[in-house]
Amino acid sequence: NAKIKLDTPYHIVPIYPNEKTSVRLVSCTLPVLSPKLIYYLAKKLGFDTLWFGYLQTTVGVIQLLGGPMFGRFADLFGARTALSLACASTVVFFLLLATADTPAMLFIHKIPTVFMHVLPASQMVVTDLTKPEKRADALSKLGLCFGIGMIVGSTLGGQLSKLYGEKFTACFGTAGSAFSLLLVLKFIPKNTKAETTRGNTTDDNRRKSVFNLSEITRLMKFPTVMQTFIIKIVAGLPSGIFQVMFSIIALEFFKLQPEQNGYLMAYFGIVQMVIQGGVIGRLTARYSDNSLLLLSIGVSSFVGLAQNVWQFCFNILPMMFSLSVFNAITDSMLTKSVPSSDTGTMLGLCASVQSLLRTVGPTIGGFLYVNYGISSIGLIQFFVNIAVFVYLLQRRLNKTAEQRK
Repeated sequence: NAKIKLDTPYHIVPIYPNEKTSVRLVSCTLPVLSPKLIYYLAKKLGFDTLWFGYLQTTVGVIQLLGGPMFGRFADLFGARTALSLACASTVVFFLLLATADTPAMLFIHKIPTVFMHVLPASQMVVTDLTKPEKRADALSKLGLCFGIGMIVGSTLGGQLSKLYGEKFTACFGTAGSAFSLLLVLKFIPKNTKAETTRGNTTDDNRRKSVFNLSEITRLMKFPTVMQTFIIKIVAGLPSGIFQVMFSIIALEFFKLQPEQNGYLMAYFGIVQMVIQGGVIGRLTARYSDNSLLLLSIGVSSFVGLAQNVWQFCFNILPMMFSLSVFNAITDSMLTKSVPSSDTGTMLGLCASVQSLLRTVGPTIGGFLYVNYGISSIGLIQFFVNIAVFVYLLQRRLNKTAEQRK
């Protein structure tokens, strides 16, 4: 803690952008107001690095536990209801933030994050309304909202806080989130799943509890689900560590000024928008999910190795490509592997993976950086992803040989 500023990586934790279609552009900006706003408010209330870390870890733990339950809720009551609940929770979140004038209130305002799964809820809507062969493309296009939110939301939040203060910015977030809720209720269909699916599963599902762990864990018994889920965690961990350590790398290792760091974040957002909006859809139309998964992991093996800022800027292109393809393809594969009546629960489990990475990433990344330097993070990413790549390639070759026989 004395050697590096461990509060820095929390500036870029990606929090809950997105809705669907007409709701997208409005909602994507608002949630990104919160990370820097919370950081400034925490500093005003006397939080040091350690307690700010506890505050951010609280969010990760809450969402880690809430993700599967939220997904189960969506399967029982519909994706539109789940998305409405997520938006309503965002309203409460900003209201509590606006009234947070003590350290205890700053922790209490995190409670609504148990339901603040706007991105997974949006994915649930899109999953229900798209054909399986178009699913990866549709899920990737939701990432456009994250890119827009990263650029516009951070800038808007910083300017509002500077000109009018944190309280006004939180109230602005409350009003905007309420407007997003109205858009969801207006434009998202009440029933998003197919009629046949609803008829066969709704009555039986409603007899089961949202907190029924056996209904959640049984999804792991479907073919390829457990294997894909483990790959998502193992291959995603090095990238997750790098993301949460990005600000430390930029400020401490590359010696960037805050405004230069802002430009770099904007560059991140633009690259991600281009890839998710214009590249992934064309790839999924030509190649199989397994081929794209193999490609994304192979590319990811080599993007963590950079010794100066120019190499790093160049590496951002393949880095964002591999990360965007990997997330879209794994989410698509997992939802295709379970019945349509359980896609919400599966996406909730996928959201929990991201929460897990955000929870353990700062601790692992800080340890590696302090004790072994920045190169250790890149080397961990290289060796882990190469191992997963070799495993998947070997499995694919064995499968091809069996088919020929």
